[in-house]
Amino acid sequence: MSHEHASNTKRIWTVFIYLSAITIVEVILGIYKPGSLEFNHFVGLNLLNWIFYILTMVKAYFIVWAFMHMEGEKSSLRWSVVSPVIFLVLYLLFILLTEGHYIYGVFKDSTIKWNF
Repeated sequence: MSHEHASNTKRIWTVFIYLSAITIVEVILGIYKPGSLEFNHFVGLNLLNWIFYILTMVKAYFIVWAFMHMEGEKSSLRWSVVSPVIFLVLYLLFILLTEGHYIYGVFKDSTIKWNF
């Protein structure tokens, strides 16, 4: 009985190019910081930060999809792995934004001085 091994070279290069392209876009946006994205706000955060969060989530999902071989699994298994992570990241983001806004308000509107 012989098992033929299929080469994954094309798949590896595709993943590499895809992740590199997203990373290059993130780096360029981080260096140039377009004013239209940096100074416009949406739900308590500037648009540039939202783009970074979204691109990071896309990269994380693609890494899970490609390197954990999720594309060949059943939909229920894929969602059981990905949905808790999405929920926890969104929950963490909500907590950080809420608490950060509260702490900023306390330091801005009270007699406590900024000492950091």
